[in-house]
Amino acid sequence: MRLTRFKAVAVAIAAAASLSACGGNAGSDEGSGVDVKVASNAADSFKDGTRMKEIAESGKITIGVKFDQPGIGFKGATDDMPKGFDPQIGKILAASLGIKPEDITWKETISDNREPFLESGEVDLVIASYSITDERRKVVGQAGPYYVTGQQLLVPKDSKIDSIDDVRGMNVCSVTGSTSLDQIEAKGAKPRGFDTYSDCVDQVLNGTVDAMTTDGAILMGYAAENPDKLKVVVPPFSEERYGVGYSKSHPEMCQWIVDTLKKAEDDGTWAKAFEATLGKSGVATPEPPAMDPCPAA
Repeated sequence: MRLTRFKAVAVAIAAAASLSACGGNAGSDEGSGVDVKVASNAADSFKDGTRMKEIAESGKITIGVKFDQPGIGFKGATDDMPKGFDPQIGKILAASLGIKPEDITWKETISDNREPFLESGEVDLVIASYSITDERRKVVGQAGPYYVTGQQLLVPKDSKIDSIDDVRGMNVCSVTGSTSLDQIEAKGAKPRGFDTYSDCVDQVLNGTVDAMTTDGAILMGYAAENPDKLKVVVPPFSEERYGVGYSKSHPEMCQWIVDTLKKAEDDGTWAKAFEATLGKSGVATPEPPAMDPCPAA
């Protein structure tokens, strides 16, 4: 039985913790693949002049994902392609265009360059723990959400921080350009931005900052990699709604994304993608969140 949408955050956090606790590198062997049916003659399904038809006819797509988030998007030094829930969502979308996983170009995308990559055409899609916000939707398109989580804190094992009020006046890091920095600044902390989550974790480990903040599912993965040194604290204090980013130059992509993901939810492909990544530990699969309507063309 699936859980309700409102339990999704807790399930995802537990899943990430169990994934990483299984031993080894949390992102190195999970989510290696879910069989996704690649559409035949996909280009014929789209109208002339649409970006989907152009991509389908080219047979190639470039997707921006994170490379340093165990369970969400991770690529180790010996991995051929990134693994995690976000890349699986990318494979589902590419397959609807008739594109096989091996024909996807995966572009490492950090939080601060997601909008620039979409605006410049560096990537066709961004699927990189990309929280939907009104501010971002003024710059780029965001379809979804396809997943919901919540923001927490990662602290040293011996830290006295156990409530969100404790971070007032403290140095708290996240990645530059993330909504997490805005959220933690609103709680009275001093935000510190870094290029990658791994950099931020290092700052917590060496004592340069007091805590790290981002989505709980991500933090639990890092905590489980350093169980003797790090822990995750405080209940989720935000709701992060992950969306698929696309260029505003191609507004027609929104409905295609929503329709494709809805089909994946209905036929069980979305659930299989979750189970192969964040749900690898065997926890129950959450109910997919309801997706926002696309803006009028």
